[in-house]
Amino acid sequence: MSAPGIELVLASASPRRRELLARLGIEPARIVSCDLDETPTMDELPRAHAVRLAAEKARAAAAQAPGAYVLAGDTVVGVGRRILPKAEDETTARECLSLLSGRRHRVFSAVALVSPDGTIREALSETALRFKRLSAAETDAYIARGEWRGKAGGYAIQGAAEAFCLWLAGSHSGVMGLPLYETRKLLIAAGLVHG
Repeated sequence: MSAPGIELVLASASPRRRELLARLGIEPARIVSCDLDETPTMDELPRAHAVRLAAEKARAAAAQAPGAYVLAGDTVVGVGRRILPKAEDETTARECLSLLSGRRHRVFSAVALVSPDGTIREALSETALRFKRLSAAETDAYIARGEWRGKAGGYAIQGAAEAFCLWLAGSHSGVMGLPLYETRKLLIAAGLVHG
């Protein structure tokens, strides 16, 4: 952080986002997690869904942290127009992996920063990936690891699923949950870090 006395709140309980933020040399003053309904609206596309949720999380957390800068993010895995869910059970994780097997997909990682005056800045990274065709044994082994739990699209790129990725074009940190280039750009624009 550049200026003393400025509080940055991270609107996420995700340890992954906190770790990624630390790569920029930033430790949030505190964490405020918001429990929002993340159900897509009618005909909402993956890109718009990620942007909307990041902004909603940032605004909701800002209401709990007056006078602070609030940073929020949201990551959405999309196959065409379809938004893949966060896998909370094994059946959903298997469905996601089956859909991603041998196919190209996109990960949209949105970031929103609310200033103390209520101004909101937003940024988005879009990453294209292609997974190899997964065998039943590979899927079973990945499911057994449990890395998929709570992850958009049923996988964590920073874990064993990285070995399934034939290629990736875009932001690796965005696929993990916080695109560092876009996040740093927002923080520079707000005067929170030096350019």
